[in-house]
Amino acid sequence: MAQPYMFEKPLGLRDTLPRAQREISRLELIFQRELQRWGYDFIKTPALEYAETVGRASAIADHRLFKFLDAESHPVVLRPDMTTPIARIVASSLRNEPLPLRLAYTANLYRSQRKEGGHPSEFEQTGAELIGDPTPYADVEVISLMMSLLEKSGLEAVRLAVGHVGFVNAFFYDMVKDKETVMHLRNQLYNKNDVGFHDFVDDLELPREDARKLHLFIDSRRMDNRDTIKFLESLVTQSATPVHSYYENIVALIDLLSVDHLETQIDLDLTLVPHLSYYTGFVFQGFGGNLGFPVASGGRYDDLLAKFNRPCPATGFGIRLDRLMSAMKMSEDGHVNKKHAVIYDHMHAGAAMQFAAKEREKGRTVVLQHADGIENPEVFARQFETVRYFPDRTETGE
Repeated sequence: MAQPYMFEKPLGLRDTLPRAQREISRLELIFQRELQRWGYDFIKTPALEYAETVGRASAIADHRLFKFLDAESHPVVLRPDMTTPIARIVASSLRNEPLPLRLAYTANLYRSQRKEGGHPSEFEQTGAELIGDPTPYADVEVISLMMSLLEKSGLEAVRLAVGHVGFVNAFFYDMVKDKETVMHLRNQLYNKNDVGFHDFVDDLELPREDARKLHLFIDSRRMDNRDTIKFLESLVTQSATPVHSYYENIVALIDLLSVDHLETQIDLDLTLVPHLSYYTGFVFQGFGGNLGFPVASGGRYDDLLAKFNRPCPATGFGIRLDRLMSAMKMSEDGHVNKKHAVIYDHMHAGAAMQFAAKEREKGRTVVLQHADGIENPEVFARQFETVRYFPDRTETGE
């Protein structure tokens, strides 16, 4: 007989202990207030969605979906992202609402992991979606909003990498004239496989000038923003119209970010390609602290809502709370709310309860504890800023 699992958890799942949960609650409150100040309305969707709608449209690989049958034998999935469920709502329940819509959320997401992956299968994310505005001003808004949230969380050295999927697709196709080859080149970018990218370009037997442009393109991530813009300008001089159009969008965005005084925190990186395939325009990733991977990401996804029969431009972002906490320097107390204890006996229970209630009305955190339920009074008392006893004894603490 197999030994039962007593302390283990399913692959990729984890417990959140009090200290970490206090920090998560702090971040959630900061994010909620800031998002509401920017005019975003919070929304909530079910954890289960139909596999044929949200599951298929989510762009999450099928093997990473938690998929099973509901009570009526319909294939369902645990939601792998929030952008797709929000697209479903905008195309249905909010279909008659005036655009643009500004929606926000905090939700748990679920993505199956392999044993050797080491990534969580469940994680919490806060995000925002601006739906119905095709202009670069919308992209600037969501980028500025995400930066504001990261800075208000206490994350140090916040930086943002910005790319443009539309430009990458159009430029690559202009060079190779084959969609499958474009996808292979994109995969090399996503995996940050510079050597593989160069080798693949060499094997394509392209005209020398086209091959040279592709080799220079992947090396452009080491340029500063000004040099990147100049380099892009040199690439588009003889390119097709879509490449020119995307280039103009990039220049406009950088200019607008300068107006918002964000240019010193932005790294323009045209080699940035996300794993989600529904992005069509600007994409970005937020970094900070000492973490080597992004704590937040987002971008423009103008084609996603068409899958729900409401074609509509959209842009948005999500912040991974687990990654954000890993990147931040948490104090030893983990932003603990100071607690006060009221310890009482049977004869003085009423007075102790009234006292505790009055203290809570003042905004204090009060633990009301009968003396008989304490295993070790000295150890118990060390947890609190103050301890008040009923019957009256000398109050301990501050």
